[in-house]
Amino acid sequence: MKKLTLAALGAAVASLAAAAIPAAAATSAACTGGGFAATLPSGQAVTGKQSIKLAPSQLNGTLKLRGRYVDFDVDPATLGVRDYTFTGAVNPLDITGGVRTQVFAEKTPQLPSPLTGELELRIEDGAALITRRGSIKMKIQAKDCAQGGLFQMEPEAGQNVVITHTLAPGMFYFVNPYTGKINLGNGTDFRGKDSPQVATRLTQTDTQTTWSVASGGRMGGVFGEDAVEVSAGASTCVEDCQAQNRIRGSLPVTDPAFSG
Repeated sequence: MKKLTLAALGAAVASLAAAAIPAAAATSAACTGGGFAATLPSGQAVTGKQSIKLAPSQLNGTLKLRGRYVDFDVDPATLGVRDYTFTGAVNPLDITGGVRTQVFAEKTPQLPSPLTGELELRIEDGAALITRRGSIKMKIQAKDCAQGGLFQMEPEAGQNVVITHTLAPGMFYFVNPYTGKINLGNGTDFRGKDSPQVATRLTQTDTQTTWSVASGGRMGGVFGEDAVEVSAGASTCVEDCQAQNRIRGSLPVTDPAFSG
C-alpha cells in the first residue's frame, strides 16, 4: 500500500477542491425516513422496532443490517463490520450524488479473547445497537441517516484492542487542505472521517488505518459536514461520554463542499 503523503494525494485533493459545491448543514432532516431492518444469520428477516437475543448456536452466519441510507454486515464472532455502504437514497442532505457508495470494505477488531455469549440486537428510532460478550464485550451503535455521526465500535476488553479500517475500492484517505486533518473520500464531494475516542492511530496508508483503542474507548464514523468541522476532537472519556462530548453551538466549516 502507498503511504499517505500530500505529494501522493495532491492530484486527488485538487480534484476534490475543484469539484466542491455548497451544501446545507447537517440536521435531523438527514435521518428522515431512516431505520434499519435486519436479516439474522438464520436468514430470518426482522423489521420494525425489535429487541432480540440470539444464542451462540444461532450465530453461524452473517448479521445483515439494511437501512434507507446505510447498509452493512456484521460478523457475530467479532462484531467486525463488512461492506459499510451508503445506498444513495434521496435526501436533501445526501452526500453520494444519488449513487450507491461503498465506503468501508472492513472494520475488523483483533480481540484478545473470543465472544462466546449471546448476541443482543435492538432496533428502534432509526438506530441499531448490537452487543455481544464473552470474557470481554463488544458493542456497535449505528444510525441510518444520509450524513452525520453514524457509527461507533466500542470494545470493553480490559486492555487495548486494535481495530483495522480498510476502505472500499475507489475510496482513499487524504489530508484535507482546508482543515489540515485526514478525511476519506472518492474524488467527489463525499466526505467522511474516522472519529477516535481514547484511541491511538498506529498506521496510516491511503486505503487503511489501524487504531489501538482503549477499553471503554471507541472508533466512530462521521460523514458529511460533521466530517469537516474544525473541532478539537473528542475528550478522553471512557464511560457515559455522550453528554460530555456534545458540541454546544456550531463549529467552523472551511471545506467548500459544505460552506459557502
